[in-house]
Amino acid sequence: MSEQQSSAASEESEARQEAAEYVVERVESWDEGAEPETVRKDLEDGMAQAQVEVAEDDLDQMATEIHDQGSTDTPEVE
Repeated sequence: MSEQQSSAASEESEARQEAAEYVVERVESWDEGAEPETVRKDLEDGMAQAQVEVAEDDLDQMATEIHDQGSTDTPEVE
């Protein structure tokens, strides 16, 4: 892989990570205290719109943490 291709891949990965962070922040602010199922659906929909893949288990955990604590960590995306 050339340096230019590596740089483009790195920028794309960084953009996906930023998109995931935005989705988490948005859901945290809008869905704090909502039922975990609602939070999870909003996380799933947001990640799909951002074209970011997140494991099902991670979505479940994030939804529970937002419901219980009002915040969660953003998952590492590739």
